[in-house]
Amino acid sequence: MAKRNLADELSLLSAHAEEKGGVPAILPVGEIVVAEWVRLKCRFGCKGYGKHFSCPPHTPSPEEMRRVLSGYRTAMLVRFDEDPAHPEIRPEDIPADFHSFYRRMILWIWETMWELEKMAFYDGYYKAFAFGAYPCIFCETCVAEEAEGSVDESLRRTCRMMDRVRPSMEAVGMDVFATARHVGWEIDPIPCADLEYGRIIHGNIRSVGLLLIT
Repeated sequence: MAKRNLADELSLLSAHAEEKGGVPAILPVGEIVVAEWVRLKCRFGCKGYGKHFSCPPHTPSPEEMRRVLSGYRTAMLVRFDEDPAHPEIRPEDIPADFHSFYRRMILWIWETMWELEKMAFYDGYYKAFAFGAYPCIFCETCVAEEAEGSVDESLRRTCRMMDRVRPSMEAVGMDVFATARHVGWEIDPIPCADLEYGRIIHGNIRSVGLLLIT
C-alpha cells in the first residue's frame, strides 16, 4: 500500500483526535518550546517525581529532547478540555493523593495519544512518537516507585506497560504553555485553594499532548 501523503495523513489523525474528544492543531516542530526550567517544576514540587518511568529523572533531558526534535519537521498538538469524570470540581472533593482522582482524564489523554502514534506509525510515518500529560497511571504503583534504592535503566524492562508508556511533554522539558500559544491556545495554571498544590478551585482543566510525526 502506498504511503498516504502528509496532508491526508494529518487530516486522518486530526479526525481521530476529534473523534476521541480532543482538539487537534498542527504546528512546525520549530515552534515547540523546550526550556531548562521546566524540569525544575517536576523535581521541586511534583509528587510524581521519580515515581514513574514517564517522569524525570527517567526521561530525556531538555538537551536530549532538542536533539530529538532536530530530526522532525511536523507535529500535532492535541488539547483535552475538562475532566470527563468530574465536570464540576470543588477543592474539598480532591483527596490529598490526587493522582488517582484524575485517573479517567489521564487515561483519556494517554490512550488517545498512543492511538495517534500507532496510526501514524502503521501508515508509514515510522518516526511518529507521542507525549502525554501528567504522570503515567496505568498501574496503581509503578515499579520505579516500588523499587528500594536507586533506579536505573535496567529496571525499565520490568515495566508492566512498556509498550504504552510515553513521557509527558513537561517531563522532557517542553514548555506546554508557550508551545500551546503558538497555535492560539491560552493555557494557564488553574488556581488552587489556599495555594495548596492540587486542590484546584474549578474543573476548567486544559491538558495538552503532542505527536511528533515526520
